[in-house]
Amino acid sequence: MNTNQKQKINCSVVSCKYNDVNSKICELSQIEVKACPGCSNGTAEEESMCGNYKHID
Repeated sequence: MNTNQKQKINCSVVSCKYNDVNSKICELSQIEVKACPGCSNGTAEEESMCGNYKHID
């Protein structure tokens, strides 16, 4: 993939303020993927998370 092209960030986390729940697209232009604190079991869905998550106020 050409890194000059914009990527879509698909998201299904309905409690995040940056998620457009109708299109399931993150409204941020970029995100930071972070490791979950205290998780190291080798399962991707349990070890990583979006570092930009903000709960809907």
